Amino acid sequence: MTPSDTVNRNWFDPAPCFINGRWQPSVAGGRLELMNPSDGSVLAEIADGQAADIDLAVNAAKGALRGQWGALTAAERGRLLARLGRLVAEKTKELARLEALDVGKPLKQATADARALARYMEFYGGAADKVHGATIPYLAGYTVYTLREPHGVTGHIIPWNYPMQILGRSAGAALAMGNAIVIKPAAEACLTALAFAAMAHEAGFPAGAINIVPGGGPTAGGALARHGGVHHLSFTGSVGVGASVQAAAANNIVPVTLELGGKSPQLVFADADLDAALPFLVNAGIQNAGQTCSAASRLLVERPVYDQVIERMAARYRELSIGPALDDRDLGPLISAKQLQTVEGFVEQAEKSGKIVAKGQLPAGLPEGGYYCPPVLVGDVAPESALARDEIFGPLQVVMPFDDEAGAIALANDTEYGLVAGVWTANGARQMRLARAIRSGQVFINNYGAGGGVELPFGGFGKSGHGREKGFEALYGFSALKTVAAYHGT
Repeated sequence: MTPSDTVNRNWFDPAPCFINGRWQPSVAGGRLELMNPSDGSVLAEIADGQAADIDLAVNAAKGALRGQWGALTAAERGRLLARLGRLVAEKTKELARLEALDVGKPLKQATADARALARYMEFYGGAADKVHGATIPYLAGYTVYTLREPHGVTGHIIPWNYPMQILGRSAGAALAMGNAIVIKPAAEACLTALAFAAMAHEAGFPAGAINIVPGGGPTAGGALARHGGVHHLSFTGSVGVGASVQAAAANNIVPVTLELGGKSPQLVFADADLDAALPFLVNAGIQNAGQTCSAASRLLVERPVYDQVIERMAARYRELSIGPALDDRDLGPLISAKQLQTVEGFVEQAEKSGKIVAKGQLPAGLPEGGYYCPPVLVGDVAPESALARDEIFGPLQVVMPFDDEAGAIALANDTEYGLVAGVWTANGARQMRLARAIRSGQVFINNYGAGGGVELPFGGFGKSGHGREKGFEALYGFSALKTVAAYHGT
């Protein structure tokens, strides 16, 4: 591929692996079909990467560390990342279209993801030479200092719901610290990851610094998690698969950053500005058709305003529009027939409970093969219900009342997860109390999500995982600390 090809390449042709700076089919020659969630048609064919392809990619990464990539200074790595960020920004429109078709998300959401990918490269490009060691006062006759060094080869298993954003936050930090990376994008959505590799090649990254192997989770993903040549793993996905990745990595004593599920609450108090809160209460639950680990799928509302919040949200739910990704509605389809079946099972539970207070309508004329699910709002849900406890990963939100601050905290923390929370109140003291009391990796006060927040460390407690991505904190996770103690006498 020539540099000018980048995202202008027809990625809907059979999409290969990118290993050691070259495009190549999988060793076994197998292919997987990539489905278009908007109409159920075959969107593209991708390489069906296997253990042999992962092995080639890991060895290419090792070679890059021994060669040109490993010889670069931090400032030089930063310049490459910044250059890559500019290329991504220039191709925002093309990348957004790829992502929309691949994942099924509306164009405006895919566009925001492309811009976030560019911002991650820009942020980590600027941060690459800002990670410093420290000197440590010690015994007389010694000078002691610390160094931050790359782990070596890092593996990145990327999910299908936010391919560009999650690739950006994971790969950006790893590359800034000097690691060479192997990315296994989701089999359901990998086209923008491959376009990213093409742009990295154009930006001048040395061969082997970035390698991408499409393929199935149990095959290519499992091989990457088990590979003895990988020194750090980053995984975003379900709790069950995350546990498998961590178990596989444990055999090689490899550290793992896990960003898993969520059942995130938004707490709405009677003194909240409901006009300001309402868009966040709705959008944080239905964005990307609810297929978001940080989706605000639990709304906890103080009883004096409970009916008012329900009524206003229900009105908004009835207005939400649904359609194919390129139609750019409020919601697109779910990712697959399997995911649609899972979410429909939860909707059936809600219907049997008789607690549905609003349900969107699927418009006439939707493609018959698409995986569409109307948004559903369920009121007065029991805290022990599966609707209140399980991650649904679809456009279904539950609303529960509380009577006082203590009850709100108890409900918020009554979950195995702890990823994100939102608090809506005008009481400044209460804001601070809840920020401390809620067990969550991020707490947003009178907002939710902070516009994506590339700079904001992200990760969870409990079954939401461990380790932190995004922001400066991620650079520490993608590096190892070395202590040097030099004796020189007094």
